[in-house]
Amino acid sequence: MSLKSFAAKIFASSIVKKTAIWVNTPIETQQRVFNHLLQKAANTDFGKDHNFSKIKSHADFTKHVPVRDYEELKDYVEKVVDGQEDVLWPGKPLYFAKTSGTTSGAKYIPITKESIKHQVEASRNAILNYIHETGNSSFVDGKMIFLQGSPEMETKNGIQLGRLSGISAHYVPNYLQKNRLPSWETNCIEDWETKVNQIVKETADQDMTIIAGIPSWVQMYFEKLHQETGQKIGELFKNLQLFIYGGVNYEPYRSKFENLIGRRVDSIELFPASEGFFAYQDNQNERGMLLLLNSGIFYEFIKADEFFDKNPNRITIKDVELNVNYVLIISTNAGLWAYNIGDTVQFISLKPYKIIVSGRIKHFISAFGEHVIASEVEEAMRIAIADSDARVSEFTVAPQITPNEGELPFHEWLVEFENPPSNEQKFVQTLDASLQKQNSYYFDLIDGKVLQPLKLTKIKLGGFREYMKSIGKLGGQNKVQRLSNDRKLAKGLQLFKANE
Repeated sequence: MSLKSFAAKIFASSIVKKTAIWVNTPIETQQRVFNHLLQKAANTDFGKDHNFSKIKSHADFTKHVPVRDYEELKDYVEKVVDGQEDVLWPGKPLYFAKTSGTTSGAKYIPITKESIKHQVEASRNAILNYIHETGNSSFVDGKMIFLQGSPEMETKNGIQLGRLSGISAHYVPNYLQKNRLPSWETNCIEDWETKVNQIVKETADQDMTIIAGIPSWVQMYFEKLHQETGQKIGELFKNLQLFIYGGVNYEPYRSKFENLIGRRVDSIELFPASEGFFAYQDNQNERGMLLLLNSGIFYEFIKADEFFDKNPNRITIKDVELNVNYVLIISTNAGLWAYNIGDTVQFISLKPYKIIVSGRIKHFISAFGEHVIASEVEEAMRIAIADSDARVSEFTVAPQITPNEGELPFHEWLVEFENPPSNEQKFVQTLDASLQKQNSYYFDLIDGKVLQPLKLTKIKLGGFREYMKSIGKLGGQNKVQRLSNDRKLAKGLQLFKANE
């Protein structure tokens, strides 16, 4: 065992002990975070406008601070972008994480000195928790790759601007810098295909032990490695031990990954965003992620079924229930207040508080009142794959409201197979039966002959990638929308259908 590996185990033990303190006092921990945030921001423009000095309880907070998304907070953000101080948080932020907006172009998410500290610690602690749980620390001596956006930064009124993954690249600890790939020059390449090709050249002969990134784009990297070398990834990287991912559910990709790698490797799921780092997987034998209650973020939750009501009930951690779909609302030490990030979560444990990401509040299918969410279609796909010989590269689901004359409407599943199922009819039946079992509204619509069972449209191999490239969203933090209530994505994918 190397000195670095031995030190990692000692450090991991101390971090897990510190984590246990707030895990065992969740309500008190969140109350401290709440009090600190309000006190710290009381003299900001936002704090004064919303009477922070008079807020003594969560009930007060809900009266004075309405739930907002980015567009509704934009007037305050623009003041910060223009260089004003003490707007949402004391002083100026260190960074803006630039992301694509929904209705008004680019979004500028503030990241402060306090919030980046917690982002970095959460990433580190996820790995240290894994080391403590498994006793495995030898991978710290190997090479590590994090498929991410360019670390190059712009400056806007004295504030650095870049992608979150690029900002995070500046915070890799010194003791890991020599282990890290690809090179800085390669990481700065903007074109994703060019970048991946260069990463393949730089890593194919290295001792890679950790690989991290969004599954769909790591899959592209693995495929190119296999094309170049003719080897399974697990043969090429004999000491590959850990895959770290976030952004999308890994399960639909797992069978293809294991085929590309040639064996199973441990994985850690993360729940990071530009707005904060919310949770990480803390147990290799259990699903779900530990909600980070001591990271400068105060959480509120609104039942997804009530979210679009006029005055939905906002609750805190102490009142959440298991297996309920909640919209996640955050207030943070980056100056986001009662902020709707758009994600929905479900609690699968209350001791400790553990969540799964169930989807996006704007991403669902309810064209017929069924309100199908992402976690349901992903679970249906997982079951169908497990019950067949199929391997799936990518998929999305959309409603078909205007089918051919004489037909009932249906859900269209657009699926790119690496290996199609030998019994396609059984695969489709399993998909549909699983979705009916999970969603009683969908079952009732099928049973009542309002909908017909789903239909499968096969997309050619590489078709999703070609589509994403055609709309300028290839690679980086871009993800395929898992399901939608309209046919925009489904229509775009019709150009990439497989030849029957």
